[in-house]
Amino acid sequence: MDKAKGKAKEAAGAMSGNEGRKSEGQAEQRKADAKEKAAQNERTQQEKAGAKAAEKEQKKSKDDGLLGGTLGSF
Repeated sequence: MDKAKGKAKEAAGAMSGNEGRKSEGQAEQRKADAKEKAAQNERTQQEKAGAKAAEKEQKKSKDDGLLGGTLGSF
């Protein structure tokens, strides 16, 4: 939404010859891009943390199964 708003400002500034408005629109687009990139990085970190936790749980379950079977036979 912010990116579209920035594009509209940039276009209006370009059409009217208002360099200030054009620059403001470009700045809004950069800000929207940065915000989206930060959100994507956050989602990536959450996915990595989830995968790591799942891997750890899977390893724990596997280890518990091996140890449980070995100790249970004594």
